Amino acid sequence: MKITSVNNSLIKEMTKLHQKKYRDRTGLFLVEGYHLYEEAKKHGLIDRVFTTDTSIAGDNVTYVSDHVLQKLANTKSPQGVVTICKMMTENPLTNRILICDHVQDPGNLGTLMRSALAFGFETIVLDHSVDTYNDKVLRSTQGALFQLNIINQDIETFMIENPSYYYVGTALSNHKMTDIEVKEKMAVIVGNEGSGIRESVLEKADINVTIPIQHIDSLNVGVAGSIIMHFVSDFA
Repeated sequence: MKITSVNNSLIKEMTKLHQKKYRDRTGLFLVEGYHLYEEAKKHGLIDRVFTTDTSIAGDNVTYVSDHVLQKLANTKSPQGVVTICKMMTENPLTNRILICDHVQDPGNLGTLMRSALAFGFETIVLDHSVDTYNDKVLRSTQGALFQLNIINQDIETFMIENPSYYYVGTALSNHKMTDIEVKEKMAVIVGNEGSGIRESVLEKADINVTIPIQHIDSLNVGVAGSIIMHFVSDFA
């Protein structure tokens, strides 16, 4: 059986997942494309699949027309599969943590997530940052999200509850990256694109560092965070 109407009740319900309130209510989110389908499948997070591709089969697979798939997707020319995924649950903290203070741009958060996974920062703490399951974030992570431990929590509370970490803030300061003490448990904090890290958070950090640059005033938060994470990674 193939769904060919965008007015189908199931399609209408799944389309609501483009809105954060429905994602939070259902514990489900939507991803597009074959790569993210394969990643979700690999990590056992698939709830159901909508596709025009008959080579994809299974009890949780629903075939749809191109028109219906377009309704489910956010991109103008979607690939032949849209996957409904279950949100990940929180896991124990890892030794390397990335903390995001009011990061608002989906592309920046996606970049930070990919770099975090690449450099061993497998736990990410988000405080008033862009929704992890925003479609632009999901596309820019290229599947990294499925392998990360995501925690939404107030940063200052997190720091108080986890004093064993060495907290590295990013700010204009007299300290350079070479002043960082690389320890077993490290947490790198990055801030809002316009205003940076809040002063109250910087005051609680063990050290606040700046990245030496020339010719420009500042670096994109995704780039800056990636540089510092690599510097304190286990294999830098």
